[in-house]
Amino acid sequence: MMKTKILFLCTGNSCRSQMAEGWARHLKGGVIEAWSAGLVKHGLNPYAAQVMLEAGADISGQVSKTIEELPVVAFDYVITLCDHANESCPYFPGKIIHHGFPDPPTLAATAASPEEKLACYRRVRDQIRDFILTLPAALLDGEAN
Repeated sequence: MMKTKILFLCTGNSCRSQMAEGWARHLKGGVIEAWSAGLVKHGLNPYAAQVMLEAGADISGQVSKTIEELPVVAFDYVITLCDHANESCPYFPGKIIHHGFPDPPTLAATAASPEEKLACYRRVRDQIRDFILTLPAALLDGEAN
């Protein structure tokens, strides 16, 4: 069986797209070939890596990269995870779907403590996990938007 090739795209490839790639590999590795990239690269966010590891999905070996740094892959779907990536997404053959999530660093910017900051990352991590659990069926049903 051919795996569904999905690129998760965000602005900086530091949090949301990295989490989505990690969850897809961890939870759906048998049916999804997951990639992530950003319009620019900001480096893997250490809080994102920490909360993913807490949940059993180690993304510490993933690398922040731009679209231009990806190997040539015929993606079945490109899923944009933030409005900026959705608005600025370059052309890709295949289907482009937008499913936005809040930006963990923005949510955590006013956190009063390290634990409160981590709670922001955990909330988005869990939202992304719940979305990934619907894949690839939701894509085929057109319900991913």
